[in-house]
Amino acid sequence: MAGSRRGGKKEKKSVPKGIAHINSSFNNTHITFSDMKGNVVCWATGGTQSFKNSRKSTPFAAQLAAESAAKKAADSGMHDVEVNLRGPGSGRESAIRAIQAAGIKISLIRDITPVPHNGCRPRKKRRI
Repeated sequence: MAGSRRGGKKEKKSVPKGIAHINSSFNNTHITFSDMKGNVVCWATGGTQSFKNSRKSTPFAAQLAAESAAKKAADSGMHDVEVNLRGPGSGRESAIRAIQAAGIKISLIRDITPVPHNGCRPRKKRRI
């Protein structure tokens, strides 16, 4: 297989500046660190921190996931990030605080939550 990379260890790229994408849904929080072009450097979710079911949606799970991803990003040389927030979940603020606490400087916080301009019909209202 010419060109395939079987087995060998991935080389660490030195990425000084990047983007932290925080996708916070009602069920989970995904934190992805990428370089400025959008190539993924590292990522973590509430599920990768051994939280299951409804505990994945807690701010604490988002905090641990952000700490884990920020540690991996700092190992690859990242020390300055822009943050893109997406979604209505509860882990947004705690993830930002965890990234700051990990020693990564946040230069910009941008909310890119998709808002429909009266597009698709929404789900029916929950009756509890």
